[in-house]
Amino acid sequence: MSGVRVLVGTKKGAFILTADGKRESWNVSGPHFPGWEIYHMKGSPLNPDRIYASQTSGWFGQLVQRSDDGGKSWEPVGNKFAYDGVPGTHQWYDGTPHPWEFKRVWHLEPSTTDAESVYAGIEDAALFQSKDGGKEWSELSGLRGHGSGPRWSPGAGGMCLHTILIDQNNPDRIYIAISAAGAFRTDDGGKTWKPINQGLRSEYIPDPNAEVGHCVHHLAMHQSKPNTVFMQKHWDVMRTDNGGDTWHEVSGDLPTDFGFVIDVHAHQPETVYVVPIKSDAEHYVHEGKLRVFRSKSGGNEWEPLTKGLPQKDCYVNVLRDAMAIDSLDPCGVYFGTSGGQVYGSNDEGDSWQPLVRDLPGVLSVEVQTLQ
Repeated sequence: MSGVRVLVGTKKGAFILTADGKRESWNVSGPHFPGWEIYHMKGSPLNPDRIYASQTSGWFGQLVQRSDDGGKSWEPVGNKFAYDGVPGTHQWYDGTPHPWEFKRVWHLEPSTTDAESVYAGIEDAALFQSKDGGKEWSELSGLRGHGSGPRWSPGAGGMCLHTILIDQNNPDRIYIAISAAGAFRTDDGGKTWKPINQGLRSEYIPDPNAEVGHCVHHLAMHQSKPNTVFMQKHWDVMRTDNGGDTWHEVSGDLPTDFGFVIDVHAHQPETVYVVPIKSDAEHYVHEGKLRVFRSKSGGNEWEPLTKGLPQKDCYVNVLRDAMAIDSLDPCGVYFGTSGGQVYGSNDEGDSWQPLVRDLPGVLSVEVQTLQ
């Protein structure tokens, strides 16, 4: 029987949850890297034993770790990141110039076509690639060298490149998102980039046609429809059907359209999941109820999924990389909270169970479907 491995990054270490294909009983391994912030862990879609982890500490800096045995053992790899060939500055909160500074790796995205290739999204916002399993890294400097770079500014969590989506049918097409610059797309493997922010609206940007500056929280797409991308923005849930050239709002009847996480069903490209939170000042779920909202129509019409989730006195947040969906049928949906709970559903979100409680605050959740 196939199985599932859920990779959980937290503020104080990494945890690996495993179950068989029924996804009813879970084993917990960890903490790995205890005491370190694990911003993201993700496994290769081509080699499930290959897992990357971003290990960060305000005291000891940044490390990328790699496992080649499914997370049983780890080794640090290629931790030499250097901005390449693009001098200059970006703007700070108040618009003053600020030099580019390497701070941490927010997201690791293994290639869908090359088992040794992996991308890293970092803060200050840049995209790096390794072609040898993380041993050597080089910047795809066309992104940061885009003419809009000096106008990028940090969101509240820093100026982070936090989302990387690769079109597996055309791996030269990559979508990325930066807080707070917006979304970008390359169609030539990262040599050149196009800002894709038309149709986005932000209260703090008076120009409705501004090329950059929007605080995009997360992007999601289904590989069968790579021109359709869903976005959770600082406010608004958005959708594009032309590769980001234009966007329109699909927040519909959500109780609030502020949130961080968004994801798409494994087999139904028009089924989307979000977790709304109260506001940009109050980062916890609306009305103290932990609800995942699902749209089966690609947005606008949303239903709350609550069975098994606390519906009173709950004040947790779900961060941008803290939801994942497996590829079994029916697909499983998983998310982690700032309160250290990881919830899972083995029936597409209709019902939920806590897989583990009382972890440190969850920063990221990814899942591997194992044969």
